[in-house]
Amino acid sequence: MQLLPRRQREVLQATVRHYVDTTEPVGSKTLVQRFGMDASPATVRSAMGALEQRGLLTQPHTSAGRIPSQLGYRHYVDCLLPAPGVAVGQLERELMGLSLQWAALDDLLLQLARRLADLTGLLSLITRPQRRNPQLQALRLVPSGERLLVFLVEEGASASSLNLRLPAAANGQLPALERWACDQLSRGELRWQTLPNQLKLSGEVLRQGLHSHHQGLPSTPQAALTMGMGGLLLQPEFQRSESLRPLLQLVEEQPGAVLLSDQAGILGGVWIGSEHPHPALGPCSVVQASYGAGPDGQGHVALIGPMRMAYATARSAVRAVARTLERLLG
Repeated sequence: MQLLPRRQREVLQATVRHYVDTTEPVGSKTLVQRFGMDASPATVRSAMGALEQRGLLTQPHTSAGRIPSQLGYRHYVDCLLPAPGVAVGQLERELMGLSLQWAALDDLLLQLARRLADLTGLLSLITRPQRRNPQLQALRLVPSGERLLVFLVEEGASASSLNLRLPAAANGQLPALERWACDQLSRGELRWQTLPNQLKLSGEVLRQGLHSHHQGLPSTPQAALTMGMGGLLLQPEFQRSESLRPLLQLVEEQPGAVLLSDQAGILGGVWIGSEHPHPALGPCSVVQASYGAGPDGQGHVALIGPMRMAYATARSAVRAVARTLERLLG
């Protein structure tokens, strides 16, 4: 993201801070007075206009001051986030004293979810660790008449097999298909778009079989503990029940849908507004971190609230809880 000029950075930071604290649009004179800016209101007004042209600030009403836009919050989180406050340091000290010796897992998760909600005033969500889908590491293809036996070696030395119907014309392709598949798996995954044309017939049989096998793996809904709904109800953005109802239904019925993968770290574990694909979270932000629990388990810690949130505190708190769970359960 393009770095802003110094004055525009100061003005964006101050505007976000003011709006998070007050929920009120702000003008240039107020910013100068409140934050002691070394600039005239006219200079700050010019910087606010430039930020509005960039799409980082918006004006809710013609005569009103300005507030951060979704893009403005994204730039703030990516480039201007300050250090977290002292409350996060206190939380980290508390977490260091936690132990599983005298507590059940659900008691621990409930305690942590409540502490996160109390600290931030947001809705906290912590999932119990779930077993990851085993990764395919190798396979063997064995023809048997009109059938194809596929032996799968998966992560953790687990093994399984498939019994597929094989067209007669595909029989001669199997040695080459097995070599191609094993070469692909040695590189990390099966990239079906690179399958040679001469292997399309047998490859499609294998692809469909593996897809059905993956879809048929036993799975359980991602159970989650949530706290802080009362705090969320107090937020001005959720004063009307119709604005909160879709979010409540999502968290109660599909908590796993809140959680997204950010393996590349592009979003830094923060989804703002429409960056999250679920429409119920359009007016919200989600701050998330994952934690490992043993060799095969993974859980998530998240905070959900309006886009107007203290991102530095929320992100640091979520990461601190995730690190603690990884220390206790890993």
